[in-house]
Amino acid sequence: MKKRFPIILLAVASLLLAGCFSSKKATKGQRGQATILATEDPFKSTDEVTINFKKMKEKEWNYPLEDAKLISPFGGKRPNHKGSDLKTKAKDKVRAAFKGVVTFSGEMSGYGNVVFISHETGLETRYAHNLKNLVKKGDKVKPGDVIALEGKTGNATTEHVHFETRIGGQAFDSELIFNHKKHELREVKLTATKKNGTIDIKVK
Repeated sequence: MKKRFPIILLAVASLLLAGCFSSKKATKGQRGQATILATEDPFKSTDEVTINFKKMKEKEWNYPLEDAKLISPFGGKRPNHKGSDLKTKAKDKVRAAFKGVVTFSGEMSGYGNVVFISHETGLETRYAHNLKNLVKKGDKVKPGDVIALEGKTGNATTEHVHFETRIGGQAFDSELIFNHKKHELREVKLTATKKNGTIDIKVK
């Protein structure tokens, strides 16, 4: 047995060098990347996706942060700002905007604590900088379900919710579908068209 011990150590070392074992602790920029549930590509069998928000009943949507003030719009002075920053106060309840499935709940670089939700319409919503996430990957949520508490984790200097809306991975201004001043869903029809790898999103 004593003779075999150095051989076992060499074998383990070889496996580690080969990458057969990996740490469960991800680096800051990698946290959660490998645990995102795949969101079905809405453009898999078509080049145009339409979501008619005009036909949505009141119980089919919910404003993500009640009585919030928009403190930073989509884009704005920051071209890479892919969401709308909504603020009330620390630990306020963050709610799911629509019915869907949680595809990610955890910590991610920049976002801090963030929740991704995939919706049946092909829409994806994201809720970032949370103090605490209250749902886990795979959970089914309804409009108005509490999914997190407002915080300032990640790249945030004050408590708020960074709210994103996406289709096919393409972020678009949530103001197109939500009136952030009145906290209401707009009565619009959204059309997303994919051509040559580019997604164009319009409402009318």
